[in-house]
This record gives sequence, C-alpha cells and structure tokens, in this order.
Amino acid sequence: MVKDPRGPILDAARLAFASRGYASTTVKSVAVAAGVAPAVVKSLFDNKEQLFAAAMQLPVNPSHAIPALFAQGLDGMGERIVRLALTMMSEDRVRSDVGGVVQASPRIEKSARTVAEFMHLSLVDSLVTAIGVPDARMRVSLISSHLAGLAATRYVIRLEPLASASDDEVVRIYGPLIQDLLDPTCPLTGRR
Repeated sequence: MVKDPRGPILDAARLAFASRGYASTTVKSVAVAAGVAPAVVKSLFDNKEQLFAAAMQLPVNPSHAIPALFAQGLDGMGERIVRLALTMMSEDRVRSDVGGVVQASPRIEKSARTVAEFMHLSLVDSLVTAIGVPDARMRVSLISSHLAGLAATRYVIRLEPLASASDDEVVRIYGPLIQDLLDPTCPLTGRR
C-alpha cells in the first residue's frame, strides 16, 4: 500500500516557507525535503501558490478568488477585497497555521515577509494587471499594507474595538478606503 505523500509534503512546505520565505521556497525544494519527486508535488498542487494555500490551510483558494473579485467589475471591489481578507483570516486553524509560521521563524520580520510575499506575488500581480493604470503597483502595495495591518491588529494583537467589531462593520469602514486606492481617478497624492 502506497502511503499518501500529502502530509509530509505539507509539513515540509510549512517548514520551508517559515525558514526561507515564500519567494525563496521552490516546489522542488519542498519535494526534496518531503522525500518525494517534484512531479509528485506538482501532481497534487498546480503551483507554489496552491501549495502555500494548502500548507496554511487557507479557506479560500486565491486562484479562484481573484477571478471572483473581478467578475463584478471595479465598483464595490474594495468591499469584496476586505471581505475576502476577513474570510481568509476568519478561521482559527488559519490563524494558528500563520501563527505557526511566525513562531517557527527565527525572527518575526521574516515570517511577516513570508505572508506578505505570498499576498504580493499571488494576489497583487493579478490586481495590478486588472487595474491597468501606471501607478497600479503602488496602489496595490498600499492595499496590501492596509490589509496586513488590519489582520495583525484584529487577529494577532486583538486591539479593541476592532477585534470584536463585526465583519460587516469592518467592511463598511475599510471598503471605501480600499475602493479609493483602486480608483484610477483618485490621485495617490491625497485629497485637498
């Protein structure tokens, strides 16, 4: 009977992402650490993004979430992005796995970079392409920083009253901020 390689692969992936970060971890290095051929990992996960999502047990597959964000157009996308971020961090298991990456990392800066690299490389590039404006990369980087701060403050630091606010309340507050950053007619230099 052939043993299911999924468990050892996901364990190796968690360790690799924690120690090397998202950008420096390769599917091949995870396969080697798990003691399987790279083809085995590729047969279970289409790409590194899916491997990371599975290792962190994200409740949303970013490959499917991005097209859903764009399906309804730019209007209301700010609220949809905030709701997606809240959904991704809503489950205790996800926060625990992300926390495990933080604890496994020798420095908190490195673990934060791992999660930020994943968000940036897997989500930001899709958004940059969709927005299609010259300063899109800066806009999406700003969106990422707002969402990372929201996640840290709400779920890690648990700063009140944000920690106990309803998802709808958080979406109502953050949605317009993110929407403004998505709007190519809103200058990044601020309003006067």
